[in-house]
Amino acid sequence: MQTITIQADRFFELLKRDNISMWSIFEQMIDGAEKMLVFIDEQEHELMRYILPASPEKLKEDQSAFTTLFAEKLAQRQSS
Repeated sequence: MQTITIQADRFFELLKRDNISMWSIFEQMIDGAEKMLVFIDEQEHELMRYILPASPEKLKEDQSAFTTLFAEKLAQRQSS
């Protein structure tokens, strides 16, 4: 499984600046093989891991659960 590290703040700034959906980028990355996406903060601490599924259908199922979980992780990180 390929591991891709994503600096979360920069990634989300880029998405916002270019008005692009994270999920559309993830969908473009689907090539039939699962990938481990590792989101890190500016100090390179891991925020969250996400296994990018091999199919667009599974990606759509993951959207709401991932969004909720990631928001919780960021809130925990900011309150620490």
